[in-house]
Amino acid sequence: MVIFSACGKKQADNPLLGTYDTPFQVPPFDKIKTEHYLPSFEEGIKQHDAEIKAIAENKEAPNFENTIVALDTSGALLNRVALVFFNLKSVISDKEMQEVAGKVAPMLSKHSDDITFNKPLFERVKAVYDKRQSLKLNTEQNRLVELIYKDFDRAGAGLDKQKQDQLRKINEKLSLLGVKFSDNLLAENAAFKLVLDKKEDLAGLPQGVIDGAATTAKEQKMDGKWVFTLDRSSITPFLTYSSRRDLREKIYTAYLNRGNNNNKNDNKAVIKDILKYNLERSRLLGFNTTADYILDVNMAKTPANAFKLLHQLWKPALAVAKKELADMEVLAAKDGIKDFKSWDWHYYAEKVRKAKYDLDEEQIRPYFSLDNVKKGIFYCANKLYGLDFKQIDNVPVYHKDVVAYEVTEKGKHVGILYMEFFPRESKSGGAWCTSFRPQTNINGKFVAPVVSIACNFTKPSGDTPALLSMDETETLFHEFGHALNALLANTTYYKTGGAIPTDFVELPSQINEHWAFDPEVLKVYAKHYKTGEVIPAALVEKMNKSDKFNQGFATTEYLAASLLDMSYYTLTNIDNLDINKFEKETLDKLGLIPQIAPRYRTTYFAHIWGGGYSAGYYAYIWAEVLDADGFELFKEKGIFDPATAKSFRDNVLSQGAADDAMAMYKRFRGAEPSLDPLLKNRGLK
Repeated sequence: MVIFSACGKKQADNPLLGTYDTPFQVPPFDKIKTEHYLPSFEEGIKQHDAEIKAIAENKEAPNFENTIVALDTSGALLNRVALVFFNLKSVISDKEMQEVAGKVAPMLSKHSDDITFNKPLFERVKAVYDKRQSLKLNTEQNRLVELIYKDFDRAGAGLDKQKQDQLRKINEKLSLLGVKFSDNLLAENAAFKLVLDKKEDLAGLPQGVIDGAATTAKEQKMDGKWVFTLDRSSITPFLTYSSRRDLREKIYTAYLNRGNNNNKNDNKAVIKDILKYNLERSRLLGFNTTADYILDVNMAKTPANAFKLLHQLWKPALAVAKKELADMEVLAAKDGIKDFKSWDWHYYAEKVRKAKYDLDEEQIRPYFSLDNVKKGIFYCANKLYGLDFKQIDNVPVYHKDVVAYEVTEKGKHVGILYMEFFPRESKSGGAWCTSFRPQTNINGKFVAPVVSIACNFTKPSGDTPALLSMDETETLFHEFGHALNALLANTTYYKTGGAIPTDFVELPSQINEHWAFDPEVLKVYAKHYKTGEVIPAALVEKMNKSDKFNQGFATTEYLAASLLDMSYYTLTNIDNLDINKFEKETLDKLGLIPQIAPRYRTTYFAHIWGGGYSAGYYAYIWAEVLDADGFELFKEKGIFDPATAKSFRDNVLSQGAADDAMAMYKRFRGAEPSLDPLLKNRGLK
């Protein structure tokens, strides 16, 4: 590790510390080395400490500008470094990055606590908060005061010294446990490969899936073989098409047991500690459970409200799933299978879909090449919000797979969008959207956002481009909805732009999914990758008729994971917790059928063990109530109706957390949401 001795030397040698001398001032990825991170974090903390000291010791009476805005704008360097490091750790997590994360986590935890527990600083924040009603603040300014005060209060600023010292220890432990869980899961994902070397082992697999497995094998220096991994883009088509039941069992069992193999990457003890320390922290802060603490600032407000929604949906979803199982068991019996298992579901679901709707996903893929799906998301963004996307090659990127776009509106720069789509061993699984720089507009200086989407889609193979499944297509529309939320942000402050409640943040992404398979949109982008032929109307009709297909399964596996999450975080005693036993008892009590596993089992449920969705995985279905209800307005007015799009942009996409979430939704919709559209969309009513 290089240690720099002077600030000037640091600035000269470390690209993270100086002004970004790049087009649009994007991070200089081509110059950043792992050795730059630790000194950058140290310098960022040092500068932030000085800024905090100046605010806390200011002799002037505390007011909105010298305390609240000063706090919001402090720590700019530290925030900038953290955004680069933690975003890149998700996509390029080698051993060196993991080592830096292990060192940085306790540093950041201590630094955060030093700010929270700075008594003179909190007294200034509280003074402004107490007199906020008399300050003639606008809605966003008042919201900023409330958000910053709540941050201090919820982090223990008002506690006595002894309890604050306890919190410090807890926060440090939690920061390290989150890193440990993530590293374990990455190792577990990389540890398993289904390597096939006989053609008969490929029985039932479409040629495109076989070619993709051959490409993966070649990349891993196993030419002449076929490799399937635990990435969803690899395992899902294998489970869907492989007629080798023994191999389906092998790969699916490996998928289900990640982090639960009693090896060095086992996550059970890590999870128990995460639960233990979260509960201790919540109790210190005056809450009975961790879920009570977390949901206090979400739309749901209480665990009871979240449980109520989940249980409302559970019974009808499970009933539909059981009907789906019955249909599949008939087909499985013809193959001599009398003990239908979870690794049979995808395979026979596809057979039922083909029988009921004459629809095979492999018929659809050729019309959904990655390039064409990108054209589809860009087309919708242009029609709805007037945005244009131009691929650019003059900005540094962090990996050769990354493509960059300049986003403009009527020729005016809006932001930069990075996109990268394919799995690799050093990259986290799943799909997500993040920012390397958030939008702000402090003191009239507009700062344009730098946004990034990362996915793990089916790779190109030979001369065949990446052809997406319907699920992957919908995923790209989903993540692009998050990107629109970031690109169209028009808030003044950092905090009001970023502190969106977990159960509201999914509204922009999920409502954007509704355009993916609309017939009007499909005509524009769903074109055969070889011939350019628009997807036939007959095929679109089959897709529409089957759009509620397997929704019992999809809803049930999601709800099972959500209820598991809430059940863990409403525990009041962790001492004798047996993770596997608790998971089984919770799911048995719900009546989950053994042929369906939760979307995420406990030991690889990254969303809730440090992924930002602790006691919050319910948020996707909570937001789906909003998105299903909200899209009804688009359907009534026209899916590209300018006035409706403008209202959604002005009241939701651009507002971040500048106002109460339900107030923003009601301004767009004109009323509180109804549950009926969601039930109808999922075929549960």
